Amino acid sequence: MKTYTLELCGLRRELPVIEVAPGLKIASFVILGDTELVCRVAPEIVKRLPEIDAIVTPEAKGIPLAFEISRLLGMNYIIARKNIWPYMDHPVIDEFYSKKKKRLFCLSGDDARTLRGKRVAIVDDVISSGETIEAIRRLIEKAGGTVAAAAAILVEGDAEGLEDIIYLKELPVFRE
Repeated sequence: MKTYTLELCGLRRELPVIEVAPGLKIASFVILGDTELVCRVAPEIVKRLPEIDAIVTPEAKGIPLAFEISRLLGMNYIIARKNIWPYMDHPVIDEFYSKKKKRLFCLSGDDARTLRGKRVAIVDDVISSGETIEAIRRLIEKAGGTVAAAAAILVEGDAEGLEDIIYLKELPVFRE
């Protein structure tokens, strides 16, 4: 299998290169379970963040990073869920289309109230098209919060042209 060598914050990872569409391959970056990497990159992202009151991450791969950033900053974090669950009293929902599929992100009513009037950082592992970040931004605004920053470990593809994204490195895409 072809791999891509990622060097980041003094660490080296061999990422498998996988096909995600005909003629399009990416280096698959997964932080789930990689405690060493998460603990190494989180302080670097924290240094770049403006003053914030809250952290929101989309479910699921950004959760370890959001946890470590929140631990370093001494605050909790909120997960924007991909499904509405029975425990969610008065959920705040953002529906959108991605790759011709209807998707949603939602916050429980309690989480939405927590964000009201707060300066919020959106945190994820990788930002690609920017669709997820925009959906989370709308969700935070519906809850009454203000997005102060969007941050990720890596950006790839279309995200390289997005403005106001805090990131540590660009990840290449491979077109054939």
